[in-house]
Amino acid sequence: MRWIRFTAEGQTGYGIVEGDRIAATRGDIFGDWQRTGRMYDLAAVRIEVPNIPPTFYAAGLNYAKHVLEGAARRGVPANLPMQADIGYRANNALIAHEQDVIIPRDATEAIHYEGELAVIIGKKAKNLSEAEAMGCIFGYSIGNDVSERTWQKDDRTFFRAKNADTFKPMGPWIETELDLDAAQTIVRVNGQQTIAFATNALLFSIATFISRTSQYCTLYPGDMMWMGTDGTSPNIASGDVVEIEITGLGVLRNRFVREV
Repeated sequence: MRWIRFTAEGQTGYGIVEGDRIAATRGDIFGDWQRTGRMYDLAAVRIEVPNIPPTFYAAGLNYAKHVLEGAARRGVPANLPMQADIGYRANNALIAHEQDVIIPRDATEAIHYEGELAVIIGKKAKNLSEAEAMGCIFGYSIGNDVSERTWQKDDRTFFRAKNADTFKPMGPWIETELDLDAAQTIVRVNGQQTIAFATNALLFSIATFISRTSQYCTLYPGDMMWMGTDGTSPNIASGDVVEIEITGLGVLRNRFVREV
């Protein structure tokens, strides 16, 4: 099932994507919900961020090539992580499919994309084993973990390097069924492919991250976890359009525009 959050006729809510149409729903997508009987053309609505999470978790350095290429670019030894450590991102940075990423006027040229699988939690969970972990997943979406690398290197925290307004495009919807082993992540800049990798080629699996996180943090419906990226990005300039495709999920598209 493909859930979309959208605005039509002045109201924002959820619906189910059926071909090029949306069947509107009411209620809680993580609990009880019903169809309203209203239908909308997908092309005629405003697509919104598909999920505003209670907590926004992010897995860092979770693909080997990303670690190795990043270390080579900086001229330092590459150290693969030894355990599944989780971090956080900020809800203020979330924007939807087709909305613009605003590059702050004082940002450097080192603006990079990170195409990521977003995992959305569907029920309250604590102290899960890895065998139990996948059972708490509601669905999957696509994220772009935009990063300002100079700030990331120089600041004590990632407050602006990772969490500046508009730095977390996500969407266009949540897919409840995904063949992870068959999925490929493909990134295009201005229509030209720049990277492709197996989405599930993770250093630490989704189950590992969910299980380890749940030992210390209670997970709630709507919480989400972005799973990291592979490879490295070119510098993204004002006017560039970045598309992130995950096969079986769709395409997330956003233009980058420098603040004036």
